[in-house]
Amino acid sequence: MLTTVTAGPYTVRGVSVGGVYTSLAVPELGVVFDAGIAPRSFGAVDTILLSHGHADHVGALPALLGIRALHGKTTPPRVVMPAEIVDDLSAGLAAMSKLQRFPLAIDAIGMNPGDVLDLRGDLRVRAVRTFHPVPSLAYIIVRRVAKLRADLVGLSGPEIAARRRAGEDVTTYDERLELAYATDTLATVLDHAPDLLKARVLIIESTFLDERKTHAAARAGCHIHLDDLVERAERFENEHIVVMHLSQIYAPGEVASLLDKRVPPALRARMIPFVPTTPHWPG
Repeated sequence: MLTTVTAGPYTVRGVSVGGVYTSLAVPELGVVFDAGIAPRSFGAVDTILLSHGHADHVGALPALLGIRALHGKTTPPRVVMPAEIVDDLSAGLAAMSKLQRFPLAIDAIGMNPGDVLDLRGDLRVRAVRTFHPVPSLAYIIVRRVAKLRADLVGLSGPEIAARRRAGEDVTTYDERLELAYATDTLATVLDHAPDLLKARVLIIESTFLDERKTHAAARAGCHIHLDDLVERAERFENEHIVVMHLSQIYAPGEVASLLDKRVPPALRARMIPFVPTTPHWPG
């Protein structure tokens, strides 16, 4: 049932069908993006990043929390979301807890665009504003890499150690944009947040691919059309681009050929369609 693709050093695993359900895990980073479906294997993940509150992206969160109990998880997961929906989501989980007779507890973390949250070790996540009819966010996962201050390069080890012991900060940090996730948004997010185009791996919706849904109709629904990506083809610096949230008006088997036909070769070479190997979408 689950689709798995490899994008550079990262595995993207889950289900994504536009308007139906989306939930994607990246095990190397220890995160799940969205919870529109609750795969059993996602129950072990402790950080869930929600793009927005529509049911196809958050509706299976109670089931996922229940699955965690089967995994023996006793600590509530961190659930990161747009700050505006924290109260409503918490109230919904409280109601479900009454039905379930079991506490569906989370560590709810509301974020605003530009906010940064430490994930683990050297990894952080940065929230980016997206453009949808409800409060929504994209996420960029950033790796902080420590290095010696440039003005100290060439000093001996003992000299650097002495400065450190004296309380001097001898390091500086580079930020490496590892992976970005953007869905259910107008393509203008790429213009307002160009760092999305610089992440090593970009997971991005392209809900509609051809004239079966016009560019104008996609914009009216605040979704990205393949035409939007083609218009910006020269701007993508990503090593890999995972194209997901595809509409079920397309059969999984035709997606690759549509991309081959419509996307410039240099961009197409980096695109990975997130589609099952079966003839039909899951479910």
